Amino acid sequence: MPVTISVDPARIDLDAIHRILAGTYWSPGIRREVVAEALRNSITSVAIDDASGATVGLARVVTDRATFAWLCDVFVVESWRGQGISRRLIETLERHPDLQTLRRWCLATRDAEELYAKFGYGRNPPARI
Repeated sequence: MPVTISVDPARIDLDAIHRILAGTYWSPGIRREVVAEALRNSITSVAIDDASGATVGLARVVTDRATFAWLCDVFVVESWRGQGISRRLIETLERHPDLQTLRRWCLATRDAEELYAKFGYGRNPPARI
């Protein structure tokens, strides 16, 4: 199933992304306005089903665009998993021109550690939430 990966903010389907994020373990019930603001203030790669135009994945980076980035909100819709979409989403962000001078990338997760290890992320120390 062909998928387009885009960093164009105009390709973001806020309703779809909000619906998915609100059902995740890391942002259960998150308000739509919060998702909208987070997306506006981040660099985002989105995976779009070429046939239907539906959002099937996302990865987001919170960054100062100079030295630091936090990779977060990485998801692929369950029926689309296993096709390398998350890898493509992360690779797209890592190649983004605004992120080439970064000294540190950060990630906090409770799952998919094998995926993130392929990108050089190790186990995370406990964080304050």
